[in-house]
Formats: sequence, C-alpha cells, structure tokens
Amino acid sequence: MVYLDHAATTPMLPEAIEALTAALAVVGNPSSIHSAGQQAKRLLEESRERLAATLGADGIEIVFTGNGTEAVNLAIKGIWWQRRTDATTGAARRRILVPAGEHHATIDAVEWLSAHEGAEVVELPLDEVGRVRLDVLADELARGAASVALVTMLWANNEVGTIEPVEEVARLTARAGVPLHVDAIAGYGQVPIDFHGVRRSTDAPRGAGLVALSVSAHKIGGPAGIGALVLDRSAAVEPLIHGGGQQRKVRSGTQDVAAAASFAAAAELVASRLDADTARMSALRDRLIAGVAAAVPDARLSGDAGPGASARLPGNAHFSFPGCEGDSLLFLLDAAGVAVSTGSACQAGVPEPSHVLMAMGRSEADARGALRVTIGHGSTDADVDAFLAALPAAHAQAARAGLAARVTSFDR
Repeated sequence: MVYLDHAATTPMLPEAIEALTAALAVVGNPSSIHSAGQQAKRLLEESRERLAATLGADGIEIVFTGNGTEAVNLAIKGIWWQRRTDATTGAARRRILVPAGEHHATIDAVEWLSAHEGAEVVELPLDEVGRVRLDVLADELARGAASVALVTMLWANNEVGTIEPVEEVARLTARAGVPLHVDAIAGYGQVPIDFHGVRRSTDAPRGAGLVALSVSAHKIGGPAGIGALVLDRSAAVEPLIHGGGQQRKVRSGTQDVAAAASFAAAAELVASRLDADTARMSALRDRLIAGVAAAVPDARLSGDAGPGASARLPGNAHFSFPGCEGDSLLFLLDAAGVAVSTGSACQAGVPEPSHVLMAMGRSEADARGALRVTIGHGSTDADVDAFLAALPAAHAQAARAGLAARVTSFDR
C-alpha cells in the first residue's frame, strides 16, 4: 500500500516506538511520593519539558490530554465557562468568534456550547483560499470585544492546507483583551510554532491574545491516544475532568508516562529536522501537483497556491475533480493500492460535501469532488509516482460513475 494520508495519521517513528517501549517498563504512579512514583514523575516531567521546548513554551504550560480533540474541547469549553460572565461587572460574555471551515473538534464543541450553554457563535468568513477574513474579525472585535468570551481558529487548515494569519489574529485579540485558542494539530511538525514568540511579538497582556494551543502526537509520528494543550500561565480555564488536581487542576487523572515520553521523542526528532523535511516534502508536493495538472487538466487545486512557506502546509495537496465524487476516487485509488482521503478522518464514512470548500465559496459539486493527498516524513518519489500512475484510470472510472449518477437523478 502506498500511503498518502499522513494528515489523518502518520506512522510512528522508530525513536518514538523505542521511547514508548522503554517507558512501559517504568513502574509507578507519578502522583505517588515513594521512589517508584518519583521515578515515573521524573520521566513524565522531563518529557513535558522536552515537548514544551519544541513549541516555544515552558514545561508547566503543557497539559497532557487523551488526544487532540480533548485538547481543543478543554480550551474552548474551559475558557468559555470561565469567561461567560465578567466577574467585575456581571456582564455576559457569550460570543465565540470562529472562522468557517474549522475542524469538527471545534465546530462540534462550539455548537454544543450554543445548544446547551447559551453561547452565541459568530462565524467568520473565509476568503477563496480558505484564510480567515481579518477585516471581519477586526470589525467584530471593535463592535463589542466586551461580549466576546474567546476567539478560536486553526493554525493551518487540515483539509486544504492553507496557513492562517495566526500572528495577526493574536495581535487583534491581544489589543481587544480577548483570549485566543489555536488548533495547531495539522500544522505541528510541518511549520515552526513558537508560543512565547507569538505572545511577545503581539504584546499580549495577561489572559489575552494567544493563551492556548492544541497539538496531537500521532500527527507527528508519536503514539495515538495522547495530545497536549499549551496553556499560558495567565489563562483561566474551567476543567472538563475533575478528581485529583493533576496538571494545575486543569486536567485531573493519572497521566500516561510512556505515551508522554514517546510524544516527546517524536517531537524532538521532528523539530531537529524540520527545515530539511519541509523542503523535501514541499518538493514532493509540488511534483505531485504538477503531475495531477498534467494527468487531469480540469482538476482544481484548492487552498493557497502561492509561493513560499507561509502559503500552505508542505505536505498538503488538495484537489477538486469536476464530475467526480471524491468517495469514488478514494475507493478506486485504494483498490489500486494508494491510500488518500477526501478530508478529515474524523468524518470518515460520512459522505458529505467538504464544509471547508463550501465555506470558501465553492459549489457543492466542487465540494463533493474533493480529494486530499498528504505527504509525510516517510513519503518518497516512488509514492508520488504510484499515485500519478493510478490516477488517470481511477479518474476516468469515477467520472463515468458520476455521469451515470447524474443521468439517473435527471430521469427521476
């Protein structure tokens, strides 16, 4: 199988597997005060510090979670619950500003707060490449920052790969005195992330600007089942889980020492070779994009196609194929031995048009014909060649199936 779905998950790095298996032999609850417990705690805290260093943060600011989705929920729900009422004036802060086209971890979290807690969700429009409209965000903050509980956004879009203007948003929210959460799960390991650097460059006051950032281990070659929330010391968060007070009383529960050690090992390795991997993946991605354009001339590249590292993720190539269903292309390519996706794996098995493309102003037909091809640390020229070799036949068959479906619907 040629694997080109690294945005969904990427194979564990050998160093992460080695760290995991070695740490599994460590016996002791890190909350215990005896020597076995303290040995586990030492490994846990060292792992926390190592991970923090790759994110431009301090160890105390790392809150380990069960996955990236939990980290996103902890940030959004926790900050909203803490800030929904101004402690001084008693005024309501019910608005959550969120760009359209976010990952469903964010979409479902804010929709739940709206349905059950009375949050007012304000959706910010995207431009044609999937980037949040800064002018609309600025207008919303100017119209009433005092009523905004938080702003939440992606560092980079997980479907189309467009890198978002995080620093500009952080500056706007810092000036408005509003906290910002960033879901960096798709971007971590592919673009530099400096939590403290963003706060310094935006002159963020306590509790405002970038205060929370979510990441996940399995996206960078670590194990599934562990994520992390980078939480600034000044951020006030209501916990989702109660019982024990571990991790600054933000996320109670016995921590997974082995997974933390494996996460840290993957993070350090990826950080050490970020520049080289970015250049290599970008070259593979660009060759793949050129090959698709030659094989299927009417295929449309989605997301920011501009030059430079600030435009799109180095491993992402996202296309729309007119007249085709993305699911048909996916299954036909899979039968040919090539694994790709139509979008977020969290929506796998749910045939629906891409909400990201729809938010970018694309038609439903475009959104249904989407295919995401993502390159990772283990991808090779041979993988790209195999995809490009399998694509023409898969596209021709998917186009015939799409035409047959349209004719049938017309007959009805």
